[in-house]
Amino acid sequence: MVDGGSEPEGSDSLRTFGAVVQALREHAGLSRAEFAGRIRYSVHTVASVEQGRRMPDAAFVDRGEPVLGNTGALRKAAGHLERQQGLAAWFRRWARLELLAITLYTYECRLVPGLLQTEAYARTLFTQQLPPLDDAQIEAQWAQRAKRQRLLRERQNTAFSFILEEGLFLRRTGGGQVTRELIDHVLEIAEFRNVEIQIMPQVRESHAGLAGPMQLLETPDNTWFAYCEGQRAGLLITDRKEVSVLQQRYARMRSQALTSEESRGLLERMRGAL
Repeated sequence: MVDGGSEPEGSDSLRTFGAVVQALREHAGLSRAEFAGRIRYSVHTVASVEQGRRMPDAAFVDRGEPVLGNTGALRKAAGHLERQQGLAAWFRRWARLELLAITLYTYECRLVPGLLQTEAYARTLFTQQLPPLDDAQIEAQWAQRAKRQRLLRERQNTAFSFILEEGLFLRRTGGGQVTRELIDHVLEIAEFRNVEIQIMPQVRESHAGLAGPMQLLETPDNTWFAYCEGQRAGLLITDRKEVSVLQQRYARMRSQALTSEESRGLLERMRGAL
């Protein structure tokens, strides 16, 4: 099975708010379609809110309050809404699997992966996003990224492998100083005994990963999952045949990339040239 997602994952507060909306609507004797028509939202949106899958906006609450009796209950319930900030909805299932993984492989050709980023590098990426993020969103994203990075230090029995394109460092995202700090950080992480970092050279006649970035992980019961992310969505892949294809590609890339020792030497030379 290949799963994607575009709606936010439900939280307890979202589900509770949805239950309040549904209870008030039913108490008012309104069907879902009737309520949707009165507040000028689609039936699908109302269903998503009631099922705790969608964060309602202010207009939903403002329009819904008078339709549901002007008791103030809807506004009070909305005041307790919260959603896990800083992680894209489609990434959260994968993030939960990461917490259990005994093996985690990552190939990246677009940017240095989150587990290896410095704060300065990450904040550069956040401030360059479109549509722009506000300060609170940037802080939330960094907080979540920093929390995820603890995996590298806290899960010493997990085997981490990273294959990174040389061009990720040649691009100098954020400028020379940010790149120097980033390389220093990656070199430090590469010293961990459970972490292997390989660089895919810029000039390479054969390359098994030209279809794009990928992540693979193995759970304690030896089940493998894969994850591929695009511009606006991600795919959690559970089908064993599909996962096997990506495992074959990753294995081939490990043989095509520089060894860990060669990669360390290349990074040190790149660091010296900055």
